[in-house]
Amino acid sequence: MRPGGVGDKPQVSAAEDHGVMSVREKPIDRATRRWRLACAAVGEELRRARLEHGLTQRQVARAVGLSDVHVGRIERGAVSSLSLFHVYRLAGVLGLDLSVKAYPGGSPIRDAAHRALLDRARVALPVVGTWHYEVPVPVPDDQRSWDAVLDIGPGRVSFEAETHFADLQALQRKVMLKRRDDPSITAVVLVVANTRHNRSVLLEHGEALRADYPLDLPSLVRTLGAGRLPPANALVVV
Repeated sequence: MRPGGVGDKPQVSAAEDHGVMSVREKPIDRATRRWRLACAAVGEELRRARLEHGLTQRQVARAVGLSDVHVGRIERGAVSSLSLFHVYRLAGVLGLDLSVKAYPGGSPIRDAAHRALLDRARVALPVVGTWHYEVPVPVPDDQRSWDAVLDIGPGRVSFEAETHFADLQALQRKVMLKRRDDPSITAVVLVVANTRHNRSVLLEHGEALRADYPLDLPSLVRTLGAGRLPPANALVVV
């Protein structure tokens, strides 16, 4: 929230094996912490604007239909829940505009469909190396993670599961930025669910995707089966 232009923008991890201590917050804990910080920040903005205009908490409270006690709690960031409706109204009577915007942050939670998709890919591939799930990107305080990582000798192959294609450019950016920030990864395998929608997207945009993911499932199977790391990224549909 930002009134007046102020705001803020089965094995789990192999990170310890590569010298990275995994201290990542759970997504819900990170969201709760950021919520508390936002409440404190917006409350201070409202308090400062109220004082600048020479208004009392009671005057402001009456204008928006709240009690002065509740307005005081909002200003102190001492609320367990906060209605955007009320904050917009408070900002309005104090001559402020409130801006709320969501933007990409950490990795989202993954549901059973994503795990099932990864398991299908795992079954389709030769039994080589060691698999790990939800592996953090080795950047301090970074919330991103790979859906899965396969350790093969000294190299690592990361896997990203897509059950439903949406914004392909955003997907490409997300994967390539993680690849850039994780030098331990030799190649990325994009695992796509074999659905009518996804097949239609691949039919229309497959050529562009293949430029970044030139290997297919048979090529990946042959490479891994020979005990070699993939020489390039791969796209598999399972």
